[in-house]
Amino acid sequence: MKLLSIFFLFLSCNAPALPSDQHTSAAVQPALPATAVSDSIVPPEYDADGHVVKISKTKAEWKKQLTPQAFTVLREEGTERAYTGNLWDNHAHGTYVCAGCGLPLFSSDTKFDSGTGWPSFYQPLNENCIAEKEDNTYGMTRVEVECARCGGHQGHVFTDGPKPTGLRYCINSVSLRFVPN
Repeated sequence: MKLLSIFFLFLSCNAPALPSDQHTSAAVQPALPATAVSDSIVPPEYDADGHVVKISKTKAEWKKQLTPQAFTVLREEGTERAYTGNLWDNHAHGTYVCAGCGLPLFSSDTKFDSGTGWPSFYQPLNENCIAEKEDNTYGMTRVEVECARCGGHQGHVFTDGPKPTGLRYCINSVSLRFVPN
């Protein structure tokens, strides 16, 4: 029974890769320089409609910038194994930013222990910085969470979280960088 539970837990935060052309947008800005995504927060820029301005990089540019595991998760919508990421048990105060572009996504104030082995949050810092789309893989319907700026796969959001939102943003550690306060 425990093995079956672990299998379903894995499925709850995993998704297969999608073609890279599904990460396009009408409003695209040039790629950020590599130094812009070091250990700092890169605040969003907004277009005239109030949407986060997107960045665009080639597959080769992403591979050069990201570790192999980060590339698999962020660009090919993979997942890391539960309890293996460096942020699932992080209790420090600060901001969780996209590992691909530095966009601030979550605050440590909304992080909670979901028992899943992935960092979990009950709300994003700013709704405009998160993009959501339907994911119908593995015979179930889930809501995938992406970075609104670079389209990097973060994880999924579920409706079994704590108050006040009732949401659980189940996010891969490798998709995030932690910037302490």
